[in-house]
Amino acid sequence: MFKAKVISIASVSGGGKTTVTNELIKRINCSEALFFDEYDFEGAPDDLVKWVDDGPDYNQWNLEPLKAELKSLLEREEPPEYIILDYPFAYKNDQLKNFIDLSIYIDTPLDIAMARRFLRDQPNTTSYEISDQLNFYLKFGREAYLEMGKTIKPNSDLIVDGSLPVIDIVDTILETVKT
Repeated sequence: MFKAKVISIASVSGGGKTTVTNELIKRINCSEALFFDEYDFEGAPDDLVKWVDDGPDYNQWNLEPLKAELKSLLEREEPPEYIILDYPFAYKNDQLKNFIDLSIYIDTPLDIAMARRFLRDQPNTTSYEISDQLNFYLKFGREAYLEMGKTIKPNSDLIVDGSLPVIDIVDTILETVKT
């Protein structure tokens, strides 16, 4: 029986996970995607800053809803050839790590990721609100971004330069996937 290849795509918020995942789905025939942000997870920390400060335990997240959907895709009579996971944890969560065949980390400079987040999430925000967001990032949020570089990046099979155009990032991933 054919087994689908599961590819996870990780990066910091604003790093390009969703954009790259959507482009991969367009370019890889017989592929489907699952998006981490579409699920509610029991055990997810209420305060991500505290979670990072305490030394993040990626197994605290009960990823059962995502795992169940992934298993459902894998157990289809005719599964897709590739399942792309827009998923921030690489191999760090025990519930999903054994399903992943290739973990990719998009290494996006933090200034680019921050700018993308503002353009995506804050299009009608006042300068005062932007100032508050930037102050929060500098005081607390930056540590979460740095944590990804310390734990997720080294636990990935392929690291791609997130400052490249999306098409180049996807081409790099496809070169690895097709070999």
